[in-house]
Amino acid sequence: MNTSDLEKEEQILRGKRIKYIRENELHMNKTQLAKEIGISSQFLGLVEEGRGNLMYRSIRKLRDLSGHSADYILYGLDDTIINKTKELLSTYSDKEIETTMHIIKDIAIFIKN
Repeated sequence: MNTSDLEKEEQILRGKRIKYIRENELHMNKTQLAKEIGISSQFLGLVEEGRGNLMYRSIRKLRDLSGHSADYILYGLDDTIINKTKELLSTYSDKEIETTMHIIKDIAIFIKN
């Protein structure tokens, strides 16, 4: 498969992810989501069919609306770790997190050397 074919396949998969988010998570129709992210419903239809790409501004709005990372929306990369990490870290104080980060940094330097 050449680069062009891979890009087309990624575009199709991205469209399917966006459609899934819209229908199954946000429970919106095309018109509603399109309005929220600042595009026409016709263009959203093209994106969902794999025949168009969202611009940065629309991806950012979809990210904020859905709670998914841009990496998930664009590439399908698992973003559940982000939410799990946020949930876990919310139980610690800023000072505890800062201290732990210094310890991790020291361990990384030790391992590298």
